[in-house]
Amino acid sequence: MNLFERLKADAAPQWTQYTQHDFVRQLGDGTLPLECFKHYLVQDYLFLIQFARAYALGVYKSPSVSDMRNSLEGVKAILDVELELHIELCGKWGMPRAEIENAPEDTPTMAYTRFVLDAGMAGDLLDLQAALAPCIVGYAEIGAQLTQDGCDNPENPFQRWIQEYASEAYQSLASDFTLWIDETASQVLTDHRYPRVLSLFEKACRLESDFWRMGFNAKNN
Repeated sequence: MNLFERLKADAAPQWTQYTQHDFVRQLGDGTLPLECFKHYLVQDYLFLIQFARAYALGVYKSPSVSDMRNSLEGVKAILDVELELHIELCGKWGMPRAEIENAPEDTPTMAYTRFVLDAGMAGDLLDLQAALAPCIVGYAEIGAQLTQDGCDNPENPFQRWIQEYASEAYQSLASDFTLWIDETASQVLTDHRYPRVLSLFEKACRLESDFWRMGFNAKNN
């Protein structure tokens, strides 16, 4: 069992609550209120800006050139692909880039992004990877599962989002990440240190669930 699978197994309640959240289920069957998805999407755009900075911090924290390249690929994937997907989707509702980038960060967005950045600043590359992992690999699992469940269909208003995270390119990125964190762990992880790494992973899963809940809360605002 690689490190990611071990973390996922040991944090099963938090992982399940995150990846099988009602927000995800409604997104998959197309019943999610559009205002909830819009709010989530704008906040996720702001989140990804900070996530790119966290990956950039990974370049600084990297002990090897190979690690630096892996961190750089994460930065590029966010800036060149994921942010543009959000702009594309928001553009369909008449929301220009400037409006999205100038939107105020919601509290769960700030909590999650600062947690990831703090994990990287206070720790080493493995700590940062543990904080990044739920988002990166979780979205791949969600995209693949929704597609497998038949949610990827033309009638679903959120089809484009599902397609992106179920895509071969994103699945490959997530797979590469699991290999990368496993390689890092083989060099620095000890039994004594594992509980801290697991704690970071669990907290990131809980913050992901809070992020979905934030989207739901938009319908009450």
